[in-house]
Amino acid sequence: MQLEFGLFLSSFILHQEPRLLLSIGLPVSMTFSSPVIIVTGASRGIGLAVVGALLKSYKARVVTLSRTRTPELSALVSEHGDNLAPLEGDVTKEQSAIAAVDLAKSKFGRLDGLILNAGTLDPLGRIDSPESSVESWKSMFDVNLFSLVHLIKAGLPLLRESHGRVIFVSSGAANGGIAAWGPYSASKAAMNSLARTLANEEKDIVSVAVRPGVVDTEMQSIIRAKGTASMKPEEHDKFITLHAQSQLVKPEDTGHVIAGLSVGAKPELSGAFVDWQSDEVKEFRRKE
Repeated sequence: MQLEFGLFLSSFILHQEPRLLLSIGLPVSMTFSSPVIIVTGASRGIGLAVVGALLKSYKARVVTLSRTRTPELSALVSEHGDNLAPLEGDVTKEQSAIAAVDLAKSKFGRLDGLILNAGTLDPLGRIDSPESSVESWKSMFDVNLFSLVHLIKAGLPLLRESHGRVIFVSSGAANGGIAAWGPYSASKAAMNSLARTLANEEKDIVSVAVRPGVVDTEMQSIIRAKGTASMKPEEHDKFITLHAQSQLVKPEDTGHVIAGLSVGAKPELSGAFVDWQSDEVKEFRRKE
């Protein structure tokens, strides 16, 4: 009888979501197979915060893909050892995406989720400005959209096996039209469309786009420093005011929600564009 109960308990634990295990006081390590997540743009800002949350709160194993390894990312590697595998590479190159998926499979044996966070806003410029050349639009789409396609295509076979999740770090700009943000806004709108299409095509994979809020990152520094020349004054002033009044979102707060979605997003969210503060994702908020 005791043996039968033990087998039942082991089977039950094996199939639980990490967030559920944590909520009832059980370590995720009891699943015998902690989730394996690839995070792009992980060396700073939101991406770095996501990696920290995955390792500390969700007991995940993580592969990172970023152009450089910052001291902050190196510190996480030192702290978490074999649970974090950093990979340096250009996200716009197909071979980098393939290498990241291969690393997840060879080191951890599986892949449960992608967090597509790498992105750029620079250069700012109105459509008719020299800074807003067609080539600059193409370069931004290479990072903000086409790099996602590379990684999704590389990861799909393993994600189908695990019934995994793909989390797209989008922006409120996807629904807006801020002056001088043309390529950024367009690329984020395209990202959301890609998330919806993936959700429709791959019913066993949960695909969610997330609006992370106005986050205190290097991107906001660029807006404040360079936006004066090309943005509308009233639009630029909003970002200046948010910073001056300390109202920018902490990367750790939005990062915790994004990390949680990668291990616990429910199927009914697939194809949705959700705000990080919405009730739909409140279970993943960071506890103070």
